[in-house]
Amino acid sequence: MLPKLKEAEYRGDYRIWLKFADGVAGEIDLESDLWGEIFEPIKEQIRFAEFELNHELGTIVWPNGADFAPEFLYQKLRPDYSLKSVHQKTNAA
Repeated sequence: MLPKLKEAEYRGDYRIWLKFADGVAGEIDLESDLWGEIFEPIKEQIRFAEFELNHELGTIVWPNGADFAPEFLYQKLRPDYSLKSVHQKTNAA
């Protein structure tokens, strides 16, 4: 099951406090993750702060279309997290 982001608050610089549906919460710093063409515009902190929580996607998005996968954000809080495929779960049973 994919992590579902429920709350997100800007904390300054490139830091965001996140809370997921399963209760996992904490602050992450995304400065080192802003690489690639889509993230160039939000390297400006004033633009970075313009993110919104998209409830349908369950993640944060920016006006220019940039976003991070919810499982990537979840793993920033829980480094031991790994998304297992349905096939892996079936074989483990």
